[in-house]
Parts: sequence; C-alpha cells; structure tokens
Amino acid sequence: MLSLCLLPLPPKGGSPDSLRVAVSLLQTVSRRQRPPEDRRAKKKPLKMSSTLVVCEVDESLKAKLRKFRFRKETNNAAILMKIDMEKQLVILEEEYEDISLDELREELPERQPRFIVYSCKYAHADGRVSYPLCFIFSSPMGCKPEQQMMYAGSKNRLVQAAELTKVFETRSADDLTEEWLKNQLAFFG
Repeated sequence: MLSLCLLPLPPKGGSPDSLRVAVSLLQTVSRRQRPPEDRRAKKKPLKMSSTLVVCEVDESLKAKLRKFRFRKETNNAAILMKIDMEKQLVILEEEYEDISLDELREELPERQPRFIVYSCKYAHADGRVSYPLCFIFSSPMGCKPEQQMMYAGSKNRLVQAAELTKVFETRSADDLTEEWLKNQLAFFG
C-alpha cells in the first residue's frame, strides 16, 4: 500500500530540508517488508452455517432447464419452480407457454417464495430483437424465515444449474410487470 505525505513547500530561497525529510521518510516506508502472511495468499473459504440447508436441484428439472434454454419458439414462456421442503430439493412446479408477466404474477403464491425462469421477446433501443432467459427470484414479504433462507441459500446453485446470467430478485409480486423487466434488461444493453 502506498501512502502519500503532503508537506508544505519550503519558502523561496529557504532550505529544502523539509523536502529531503519527506523523501527520506517515503524511502523508508517503501523499504518496509510485508508480513509473511501476505493478504493475497491463499485464504480459507468461508463456510456457511451448518443450520442453513442448501437444496439440490432435481435432475429432471436440470434436463427441463437445458431443453428450455435451447427452445426455438419465440413466444413468452416460463418455468415455475419451488422447493420440496421434505426432500430439500428444487423441483418443477409448473411450465407455461405464451404467458405474460402479468399473467404469471397471478400464478404466484402470495406468501411463498418461488424461482422463475422466463423467456420473452425483448426489443432493444437500437431495433434489435432478442429472447433473453431471465432468472427471477420472487421472495414476497411475509414469507416464513425458514423458507426465505432455504430459497436464498439454493438460488445460486439453481442459477448455476440453469447457466443463466440475467438474475433478478423481487420482494413483491406486484413488481413483476413488463415495465419492471424492461428496466432490468436495459442494464444488459
């Protein structure tokens, strides 16, 4: 780490002793050795609390997500997923074809989290059209804390399994609108 020391300049015609002192001090500081345990050395990975249960993703759901990712259709579609609390497994709840976000919002339970993979038509500002796959984690206010923790702890594993990069979260199902999604996607260009 480099530190700068600002000292006043010597008066005109005065001796530059203060400048020499500052240069000497900086040279001394720069020669100081780092402690043997360099901060960039290998760090032990952080471990999650053993009470937080992270759920696995069902194998049939992984296959469904792979198939969904490479679908050829251009209509809006969604996969709705939930956690089977007994099996501690992320499973398929429902699959939808030709569904808007407004319609999908009505399908979500009021006080339970859900994972959604949503494919929709997106018109870019420059006129291009794309069909992005969006991962949406809906965790409404009023959910049980245990459910929120299980869903939050399982989210990253599911995102990795689905191989998605456009990942969004919402704490209110009312946020799930076409306008909200367009604003989220605008970040990606």
